[in-house]
Amino acid sequence: MTSPRAAGHGRLRRYAVTEPESASAEGEPEVRPLSQSEGELEVRPLSQFVGDPDGFERLWTPHRLAYLEGEGKPAHEDEGDECPFCRAPKLSDAEALIVARGELVYAVLNLYPYNPGHLMVVPYRHVSEYTELTAAEVAELGAFTQIAMPTIRSVSAPHGFNVGMNLGAVAGAGIAAHLHQHVVPRWGGDTNFVPIVARTRVLSQVLADTRRRLADAWPASATDVAQS
Repeated sequence: MTSPRAAGHGRLRRYAVTEPESASAEGEPEVRPLSQSEGELEVRPLSQFVGDPDGFERLWTPHRLAYLEGEGKPAHEDEGDECPFCRAPKLSDAEALIVARGELVYAVLNLYPYNPGHLMVVPYRHVSEYTELTAAEVAELGAFTQIAMPTIRSVSAPHGFNVGMNLGAVAGAGIAAHLHQHVVPRWGGDTNFVPIVARTRVLSQVLADTRRRLADAWPASATDVAQS
């Protein structure tokens, strides 16, 4: 369990809270700042920190800070090579991590996957709102999403999926200017302490291998159906 700030002033530091070993243990929890040098660690009593307990646990996710601050995002919202989703189709499938191409949309692996096989279905056309899609684009985007799920199941047998769009930066869209639908495979127990403690996602397969396996399993006839 960590607390992000010693008080309302000064430089942001991270602290680890050490709870008593048992409920009957005497004394209050201790707090020590997390630093790269073990020699600089100090233990401080919880009473030296401010805040009112409210019954909620805190799950700190500092690994998302770079994402929230815009690392790797386009500098503007116009179409063109600044937009990764406009640039990707101009590259080879292997270079861009594209799994399958349709007439109006394509399926591409997420460069920062939540889980192995996390892909996105993206229209070639640079639009930000679902309501801006044509009827044909909506149909093919839906068809590719339907194809993606059994394809991923055949490769890695997930227990379920998260499927959806984040429309607008305030809704969590990393690249809000170019609409994309996420298809995220899920397994029981795929959320654990490692991303929080080590700022690391544990991925069992490199992206190039994941792309190849999904592309090989993607039915060619299904792409033809999506284009018809």
